[in-house]
Amino acid sequence: MIVNGLPALEIDIADRAIQYGDGCFTTMVVRHGEIELWSAHLERLKHCCERLYIPFSNWDELTQSALNCARSETLAVLKVLISRGSGGRGYSPIGANHPVYIITRHAMPIQYGNWQEMGIELNVSNITLAKQPLLAGLKHLNRLEQVFIKRELALDAFHDCIVLDTDDIIVESSVGNLFWFNENAWFTPSLTFSGVEGVMRNHIIDYFTLNGIAIHQCREGLSNLQSASEVFVCNSLMGVVPVNAIEYADGHRAYYRTDKTRQVQQEVTHHRV
Repeated sequence: MIVNGLPALEIDIADRAIQYGDGCFTTMVVRHGEIELWSAHLERLKHCCERLYIPFSNWDELTQSALNCARSETLAVLKVLISRGSGGRGYSPIGANHPVYIITRHAMPIQYGNWQEMGIELNVSNITLAKQPLLAGLKHLNRLEQVFIKRELALDAFHDCIVLDTDDIIVESSVGNLFWFNENAWFTPSLTFSGVEGVMRNHIIDYFTLNGIAIHQCREGLSNLQSASEVFVCNSLMGVVPVNAIEYADGHRAYYRTDKTRQVQQEVTHHRV
């Protein structure tokens, strides 16, 4: 673990990341010593700090520390977390003027390679996401909704699940962002009220836009997904993962093609460094 550029085994118990989940993070793939989509992950961290009013400014040192951590890795996961640091009185951030960055290295989840090759099956979570525009899109440290979702998913026989908001609108999956193909266009949920604006999601939207492929960000219920011909899930670690089937609440199981998804998967794999 690296804390503010130095090796460390612990962090201050008074740190607001521990006390209040007051911070943000991003998770990246390291391949042959290089961090994939590093500039996009760095911009995500900057955007999150701006939205959360965290006065972090030590970006050059953070960048060098992250690149140094990645240099010796053939295939790994790198996580960068920024906390507001210690200070303030209770919830108030006033007085917490020294943000902290933490870098950790992890093994790549072994199931993601199988998911990319074989595809996955989803169900629909019974747990919904709250609507909060102030936090929508951010990879902040308050992840209790996701903890509940993962606990529920562990009791099922599905690889992942679709997560709705309290208006029964599609938001994301438990691990990434959703895309589906319907009526000659791709769709992905709007993240105006909840959800995480993933780096891979934005990378794919940019790919579609640059190549003249129709992509719509929308607020839609499950009926739009049920009528789709293809569905995929994505995040920075697993890339693009085809969805073979989705089981809906009424027990109906819909099956999906993967032809166009495989094309997207191939293109994104070759253009993500």
